[in-house]
Amino acid sequence: MSLTEIKNEHQRRSILKALSAMVGYGANHSMVRDTCASFGVEMSNDTIKTQLYWLDEQGLVSVKVQGNYLLAELKARGQDVVDGLVFIPGIKRPSAGE
Repeated sequence: MSLTEIKNEHQRRSILKALSAMVGYGANHSMVRDTCASFGVEMSNDTIKTQLYWLDEQGLVSVKVQGNYLLAELKARGQDVVDGLVFIPGIKRPSAGE
């Protein structure tokens, strides 16, 4: 596995975890980016948007454009990934006890 693939897996998992922690399971991309940074996973605006669109394509989040922001909301399938109930290739699996 390449470094880029490992980085993508961690970024995607962090985004799902961030959305899972939000009141209402949703936030704009800037809030998600800041939350991921607090987990130690920093991303540029372009990267967070790219990863949100990827997660949307997988049916894990829904993404809407509002002005200059992307609004993301966690779907039930995305929560299943966070909880370790579903494995999606391209997203880091949770560690034991996580």
